[in-house]
Amino acid sequence: MAPTLDKKPECGDLIKIDRGSYQHWAIYIGDSFVVHLAAPSFLHTKAMVKKEKLLDVVGTNKWEINNSLDEKYKPRPIPIFVKEACELVGQELSYSVFRENCEHFVNVLRYGEAISVQTEYHYRKYRRQSWR
Repeated sequence: MAPTLDKKPECGDLIKIDRGSYQHWAIYIGDSFVVHLAAPSFLHTKAMVKKEKLLDVVGTNKWEINNSLDEKYKPRPIPIFVKEACELVGQELSYSVFRENCEHFVNVLRYGEAISVQTEYHYRKYRRQSWR
């Protein structure tokens, strides 16, 4: 069953989409649309900034509004970063799973900081395993 828009994101909210082995991230820009950085695969070095309907991006995956970094970083003014996100639509940007992924993309826009909690977690987990 496809998810519905029963959760009500607000303009500027970050959307975390659970894809199983990773999370995809987008910025809600209103009217059921998000802007996100979409790479064809993890192996590509370029990704496209797209504006699409939230539920089209989510598909059958679970999703949530996730502005959890607001406690650590001050969000930039919503009208400014939403405008910047929209201006990037259609552009091809550099992409790296570890340095320039979709989570970095949304966090740079919202907070001005290139943060990816999921890659930091996987890196720490890998380092702990390699020390054993």
